[in-house]
Amino acid sequence: MYHFRNDYAEGAHPSILQKLLETNLEQQAGYGEDIYSTEAKAILRQKMNHPEAVIYFISGGTQTNLILISSLLRVHEAVISAQTGHIAANETGAIEATGHKVIAVPATDGKLQPADIQSVMDAYALRPHVVKPRMVYISNATETGTIYSLAELEALSAFCKAHQLILFADGARLGHALTAASNDVRLEDMARLTDAFYIGGTKNGALLGEALVFGKPELADEVDYALKQKGALLAKGRVMGIQFLELFRDDLYFDLARHANRMAAKMAQAIKAKGFSFLSEPTTNQIFPILPKALIEHLSTQFAFYIWKEIDADYAAVRLITSWATDEQMADAFIEAMNQYTNNGK
Repeated sequence: MYHFRNDYAEGAHPSILQKLLETNLEQQAGYGEDIYSTEAKAILRQKMNHPEAVIYFISGGTQTNLILISSLLRVHEAVISAQTGHIAANETGAIEATGHKVIAVPATDGKLQPADIQSVMDAYALRPHVVKPRMVYISNATETGTIYSLAELEALSAFCKAHQLILFADGARLGHALTAASNDVRLEDMARLTDAFYIGGTKNGALLGEALVFGKPELADEVDYALKQKGALLAKGRVMGIQFLELFRDDLYFDLARHANRMAAKMAQAIKAKGFSFLSEPTTNQIFPILPKALIEHLSTQFAFYIWKEIDADYAAVRLITSWATDEQMADAFIEAMNQYTNNGK
């Protein structure tokens, strides 16, 4: 059984494991003060063209979202998210558990637009009887595999600035967004146009870890307290510093994301060739084809994936995700299994 369920089924890229082994017996300072974390942050600042950016390495995406949002919002403030946003749909109420409401709104292809945010501002205008919308949470790539264009990101940034809203981007799959064929956003743009964002390592070659970046350094003044209080300040911070150093020293991070995108595009092209449609246009390493249920059942005997959405009595949408380590032979095997079934007239 080969997995197309997620992009973290494999461990880590061999170069990361090798570097961890090579440096294993070195004595280094703790809590992210080691030389590898320092060098990794310097490289990231250079690639973002933002020497003043504040960067923290945190173990996972949910923890990063929790720490960022809970540390920047006051007790009566709320965060706006697409309904499909990870904080709204997949984090067990982590944000609400800190006392902050997540205002989830429908969004086309999982992407928030200024009009979506304005509708929330209008609905939550009865001060002081309602929470105050203070932050906008977006994901790039989104949970439906789509990406923000530069024009869309600029429009969001301008709107948030005009309305004193904090713009925060979840970058769990940022590598896949930035290496998508249709992408025109650069890492530098993410740092320039958001107040904070993170670069996901867990889903793109690292054992674990996300790099939380504050493009607006003043917002990070007391985040280190939140990191410690919530158990995110790792004594062995070197573990994440080494990983991000290996991922970004020679742009391995982007090479791995391109591979994942290429495998997904290959599968999507073959699915399209059979006349099947998609919930959203395939863009990154997450694709959502709408397939006959009989075909889904057939494919499920060889491959693991999620049935994402019921369409009707005969069809359902599935989610297929490729990773930095997806074996192209297995992508070919999926295509062959699909072709054999459909060619037999089933």
